Amino acid sequence: MAQVKICGLSQPADVAAAVDSGARYVGFVFYPKSPRAVTAGQARRLGADLPPGVARVGLFVNPDDAMLEATLAQAPLDMIQLHGKESPERVAQVKALTGLPVMKAVGIAVPDDLGALTDYGLVADMLLVDAKAPPEADLPGGNGLAFDWRLLVGRRWLRPWLLAGGLTPLNVAEAIRLTGAPGVDVSSGVETAPGVKDAALIRDFIAASR
Repeated sequence: MAQVKICGLSQPADVAAAVDSGARYVGFVFYPKSPRAVTAGQARRLGADLPPGVARVGLFVNPDDAMLEATLAQAPLDMIQLHGKESPERVAQVKALTGLPVMKAVGIAVPDDLGALTDYGLVADMLLVDAKAPPEADLPGGNGLAFDWRLLVGRRWLRPWLLAGGLTPLNVAEAIRLTGAPGVDVSSGVETAPGVKDAALIRDFIAASR
């Protein structure tokens, strides 16, 4: 059974829908440019009283130490997701600073991009295999773009990984079947507008992933 991460949550009802439907991870975005961004205080309230086995993941884009420390002082998290241009060395620094496991997002568009997954697999605790954002994009992820999943067929890495990028309730089962992904991550694919999650789509996505 594929593990599911619902990212970009900002409303209590959507967190409840994700948890009740069996999500393993709930994601909170700490990137001001994103329509899904929340404050540390909002994330603390959204992540309160989660049942055992559901991890709170904080998504950051090229954060400095001060931002990480300030956020964690207010919002308890179980994992850090780095979704910017952080180097493998920076991933190791963030792990040491926060004492938390780190998930590193890696954008994929062409076969040459796959090498980065090996490099980050040496330092990250988990990998997020995402579609590479186009050069003109304001956001590094959550753009609703997919990549050629056939690039991942037969591939294995040192760390657990989640597949992301353009996933929806309609295509997630095929994506898992084709890639063998042990888990999936969705944000825009369960929205009716940027940043507006739909509880029914969340439930449908998690059901389809199984």
